[in-house]
Amino acid sequence: MTMLSIETPKQTRGWIAVNSKRLFDLVLSLLILAMIWPLIVLSAAAVALTSRGPVFFVQRRVGLDGKPFKMIKFRSMLQNAEDLRDRIAHQSDREGLCIKIKNDPRTTRVGRFLRRWSLDELPQLFNVIRGDMSLVGPRPALVEEVDEYPERAHLRHRVQPGITGLWQVSGRAEIGFEEMIDLDLAYVRNCTLRTDLVILFRTFRAVLDGRGAY
Repeated sequence: MTMLSIETPKQTRGWIAVNSKRLFDLVLSLLILAMIWPLIVLSAAAVALTSRGPVFFVQRRVGLDGKPFKMIKFRSMLQNAEDLRDRIAHQSDREGLCIKIKNDPRTTRVGRFLRRWSLDELPQLFNVIRGDMSLVGPRPALVEEVDEYPERAHLRHRVQPGITGLWQVSGRAEIGFEEMIDLDLAYVRNCTLRTDLVILFRTFRAVLDGRGAY
């Protein structure tokens, strides 16, 4: 006798929500890429022509369910920036685990411009298309930072990391670690397409305002 598994309405709603978000991410990312590809080409050329090193910076970050993936950005720092990280960690302008330095000596001239307007994040649209990230969600953290997380902070990995999120539209680097976690968990509790649309619209204003963009 064949046993049939029956999904509960709650399970069905969860499946629909996840797949609706995935479809939303995929379609919107492809549309954005189609509109801004000249900007991506210009940004890549600016990085290549003004400093030594690769155009893209690929780094292991922690994603959904705590699984690491390779996140891609335009390189905004010197080629050996990772080697210098421990030397300047004490200069961080941000409270908590994540290092953020307003006048980071590792940042290139073009890199400062890309960061000011969040152009260095544009290649992450390819992460979204691959399924590693979402357009909206908690920012993916470094593996070594996650290793030091308090227990509650790991709850942010219940959803896919995003290019933008509540942290970005609330002040970015000016927000301390504990407050960032509070914002991330608030998003996890209310992860809907409506919430994503609101955050995406607020992101444009946050980029123009430039608060915490370093």
